[in-house]
Amino acid sequence: MDYQKLIDTLSPDIIARLRQGIETGRWPDGQPVTPEQREHSLQAVIAWEQQHLPEDQRVGFIDKGKKAAKAGAAASGDGDTQQLRWADQSKDTEE
Repeated sequence: MDYQKLIDTLSPDIIARLRQGIETGRWPDGQPVTPEQREHSLQAVIAWEQQHLPEDQRVGFIDKGKKAAKAGAAASGDGDTQQLRWADQSKDTEE
């Protein structure tokens, strides 16, 4: 069976079990998850979520809504920004 067919056969219940194994380091039956199993499970969960879930519900989603807009305004010179100044600590230690 090729990888895409395997991903297509996964159910939401199986994905939930894979996620539990990734998150806790143990399968639902209590067996430990090996590093190789964790890697393959994570790849399967990411691939399945890419096909079945909206972007904001996927593993690793970071909401950059307001922060991205604010960062864009700061980069263009708009908005209320402050410059960062570094204190010269060498003067304090020499005396």
